[in-house]
Amino acid sequence: MLELHNIEKKYQMGDQTVYALRGVSLQIKTGEFVAIMGPSGSGKSTLMHILGLLDSPDGGSYRLDGREVATLSEDDLAVLRRDTIGFIFQQFNLLPRMSAVENAALPLLYSRQRIDLARGRAVLERVGLGSRMEHRPNELSGGQQQRVAIARALVNNPRIIFADEPTGNLDSVSEKEIMDALKTLNAQGITVILVTHEDEIGRQAKRLIRMRDGGIQSDEPLAAAHATRVEAEIPAATAHGNSVGKYWQYFVQGLKTLTANKVRTGLSMLGILIGVAAVVAMMALGQGAQQAIEKQLAGLGSNLLVLRTGASRVGGVTQDTGAGTRLTIEDANFIRDRIATVKQTAPAVNGRGQVAYLNKNWSTQLLGAVSQYAKVRAATPELGRFFTDEENQRRALVAVVGQTVARELFGAQNPIGEMIKINKVNFQVIGILPEKGANAFRDQDDMIVIPVNTAMHRLLGKDYVDYIDIEVTDAGAIEATQKSVRELMMSRHKVPLSQGDEAFQIRNMADVQSALAESGKTMGALLASIAAISLLVGGIGIMNIMLVSVTERTREIGLRKAIGARRGDILFQFLVESVVVSVVGGLIGIALGAGITLLLANVAGWTTSISLSSVLLAFIFSASIGMIFGIYPATKASRLHPIVALRYE
Repeated sequence: MLELHNIEKKYQMGDQTVYALRGVSLQIKTGEFVAIMGPSGSGKSTLMHILGLLDSPDGGSYRLDGREVATLSEDDLAVLRRDTIGFIFQQFNLLPRMSAVENAALPLLYSRQRIDLARGRAVLERVGLGSRMEHRPNELSGGQQQRVAIARALVNNPRIIFADEPTGNLDSVSEKEIMDALKTLNAQGITVILVTHEDEIGRQAKRLIRMRDGGIQSDEPLAAAHATRVEAEIPAATAHGNSVGKYWQYFVQGLKTLTANKVRTGLSMLGILIGVAAVVAMMALGQGAQQAIEKQLAGLGSNLLVLRTGASRVGGVTQDTGAGTRLTIEDANFIRDRIATVKQTAPAVNGRGQVAYLNKNWSTQLLGAVSQYAKVRAATPELGRFFTDEENQRRALVAVVGQTVARELFGAQNPIGEMIKINKVNFQVIGILPEKGANAFRDQDDMIVIPVNTAMHRLLGKDYVDYIDIEVTDAGAIEATQKSVRELMMSRHKVPLSQGDEAFQIRNMADVQSALAESGKTMGALLASIAAISLLVGGIGIMNIMLVSVTERTREIGLRKAIGARRGDILFQFLVESVVVSVVGGLIGIALGAGITLLLANVAGWTTSISLSSVLLAFIFSASIGMIFGIYPATKASRLHPIVALRYE
């Protein structure tokens, strides 16, 4: 079954080479009960680790069931340990956060891809611990813990049991119980290889090998070995679960590990939590600002040009061009009728006025406009109506007031139909403009719109308009229309070509809209970048905590590899824990970010907007951070050598 030929093992300690095994040759047959004895430093533990596939020799040949071990990969060795070998350690190596039955069933995670508690209970009954299954290791005596270790070694129905000083930490009663259990297992046909330094324990085996200075000193039979195996009391572990079940078990174990170290887990979550909360809050602020900008853009109108008079330069001095180039209502009609790409025009005049209602006064901006203004500037009243062309022609004393004016003069009262005085002239309120908010220059809701003819001839005393809004039929025609408008106005007002660019100013509102939209996007990207930086910091925190966890759990990693865990199993276990930290931290961060957003909206009055896309982005980002920053610690854990990990202090 086990064949060793001229096995060598050496360690380098500084400048000195220490030979743990020197040319060891040995054969162990199926069903034997072998005790390996020797003083400290004799090489007995090293020999057992090589026999148990936890360590590899530096020279010689080791064949297990006819297979040369040296040709096997690390994962192949893990599978062979899982299916063939069971280990019993002097220090028990039980996981403190798991119950006895969970510890006993742990190897099934790697052989059957699920922790079968029913099978764990069966092997605990077999070793006489039926009444202590749900107790944790710290609630069990030394002998009981070793029985759990024996049950764990038996759960996969191994053909070989390796016991490393199994009675070293036990009292005499527990010592006898453990030896009786090993004898019973051997009687059932299981090969038992025991390492001990006590002669009394060694002589209870059927074959005694003594070692000294890395070599075999003597090899004597004490009793006949059993060559046949008695049928085990529990069924063979040949059934396999599915991958989903395995991954779920990794997730459950990850949660148990994390909850067992609540403070450390909380600290590692903190960075992700703050980062995700920042992402949600910052993106809510950015989207709120974008919506506010879009609202302002809607107020500017679509496909819009604004024509104003400019100034001319005479003798190097900038001067007003005078009445000759002032805009009129006839200019607006002329542009609309002569240029095919112009949908409609809206001439307007500006001014200031003192408005009064009962005992309340308010100074506000006055705008004289035509009925088309409502469509061109997206100013259709939310309450009431806009004035008509007929009311403009007859210079009607009607007014459409902005939200700020309505609030200052009327409070919660409905102003429709009420009479107000503008510069001591009576006007009737017929509508309330939609809210547009404030920009960097003024409050856009602090205004009153009246018919342009009324403003020019009955209120402001002007015979010209200050600007003309020109709505273009299609966004693609804006530049051509702008050129046509300039040429038409220069021709109509007989402006010299040399002064054309200065006589008239045409503002393309599409450019303004584009600039505002771009600034909104830039601000949103900036806020998201700041939040992303905090997420990256959180990810680094997770990586540091997971590296600490790998260091603290090195012996656990060695145990898992000893019972059959492959590299991928260890890597995925630690990766799952990292992702769990980031996902749970992300979910809490989303809730915190939503709370911060609501607080900013209700207390500070800022415009905010939480979208499903931003929440999903924050969640996916947090989970990705956990995976990305968990890869290095998980990889480091998976690459640990089994025997190095088991010996770690």
